[in-house]
Amino acid sequence: MKPQLFGLLPFFVFVLVLGSPRPQADPSPLAEFSSEWNDARFAKCNTALNTSYLSKEEKEVIYVLNMMRTDPKLFANTVVTKFPQATGQYHLKTIPEFQSLIDTLKKVEPLPLLFPDSLCYESAKCHAISSGKVAYVGHERKTEECKKKKHHMGECCQYGYKDPLSILMSLLIDEYVPSLGHRFLLLSSYTEVGVAIQPHNSYGHNTVIDFYY
Repeated sequence: MKPQLFGLLPFFVFVLVLGSPRPQADPSPLAEFSSEWNDARFAKCNTALNTSYLSKEEKEVIYVLNMMRTDPKLFANTVVTKFPQATGQYHLKTIPEFQSLIDTLKKVEPLPLLFPDSLCYESAKCHAISSGKVAYVGHERKTEECKKKKHHMGECCQYGYKDPLSILMSLLIDEYVPSLGHRFLLLSSYTEVGVAIQPHNSYGHNTVIDFYY
């Protein structure tokens, strides 16, 4: 007579389920600078994760920006201090705006999370597309369509990068911008954001970030 194994099947299934490794969460975009960025408290920063109209890079801009706003001091001590070496831009260490960014981030209090807003996105997208086609640099809307879609209380425009962290670091450092206006906007208490990254005929890429309350 063959042994009866049916009574043991639930046990085997139970062991297999418990013994199976859980899928690992994707590492933070900032994990290369410090494993601290993989902490569960930063999961809330990925506010654009399920936003269908944003590209992967546009979502990551919001994710990284929110992590910086959640823990500015950690961002200063890990990302900013290591960024010149990580990207080969060693000259950044010699400019005064770089050191002032570190000093500012070490003093600033955590800021509210930014959530994607479709009106801000349409505003940013129209301006980024329009600017890219005619190689324009600036904030003035050049078409009637973009004037109608304009929706922001603050705006950052960056030219030359497509990588999310490089875009944000360029704006945060704000080299050659005496007012440090882009840095001020990224560290302001806005709650809504739209990000658009589009081709640019002079600089390869341009990014428009529109903010609203």
